[in-house]
Amino acid sequence: MGAVNAPAFDPSSDEATSPTPTPPLKGRGSHVPERKCILSGEHDGRDNLIRLALSPEGEVLPDVRAKAPGRGAWIGVDRETLESARAKGRLRGVLARAFKGAPLAIPDDLGERIETALRQSALDRLGLEARSGTLLTGSERIENAARKGDVHLLLHAADAGEDGNRKLDQAWRVGEGRPQGLVIPAERAILSLALGRQNVVHIAIIDRAAAARVEHALGRWRAFIGSEAGLSAAAAGMPDASAGNVSEGK
Repeated sequence: MGAVNAPAFDPSSDEATSPTPTPPLKGRGSHVPERKCILSGEHDGRDNLIRLALSPEGEVLPDVRAKAPGRGAWIGVDRETLESARAKGRLRGVLARAFKGAPLAIPDDLGERIETALRQSALDRLGLEARSGTLLTGSERIENAARKGDVHLLLHAADAGEDGNRKLDQAWRVGEGRPQGLVIPAERAILSLALGRQNVVHIAIIDRAAAARVEHALGRWRAFIGSEAGLSAAAAGMPDASAGNVSEGK
């Protein structure tokens, strides 16, 4: 992926080893910075949105970690809505206004680039939690921890077996009272590579703050994919990221 406003900046690999901020919890006196979606016109917390930035050549690129210098534009719609706006020419118009008429080029595969960046951000987060010791793998270890109430988030690979999912979901209901784990849109081979472990089919997060970080990263990815794959607010216990929007400005 190209650079954004600075030759040395690569939004697809920006500081993959630095923690993603945990979304501020509303109702506790904390200020949640908001932005306005350039497509929907609605406002949401900037951490729920996707920032777009310009490369030195004027190419519009995803900046999912919101680290690129210069002016940005924010979106909070799913990929289908974005693709429709691009095809109809509406995306170009709102981006031109957001970037104050600067010359810009919108890649035909912008939606795919955003999805890839969000996917990588979520996988990077899982890798960080694995290295931090806040993550368990292995069905037996997860089942034991779940029954003790030590599991704050339960994840299943896309190709996990229904019987294995059901068994761990039941253990989680016993210990935590949560309805069921989340099936994420990544197969075991991808999860194994991300975590540096063999045959990762199920994942348990055993730290509450880490669970919030992982839920947030997964929620942004799944919400962009679309409503059917999007992270359920009820299941995740978080605000629905698919309701996010975006604004102009950094």
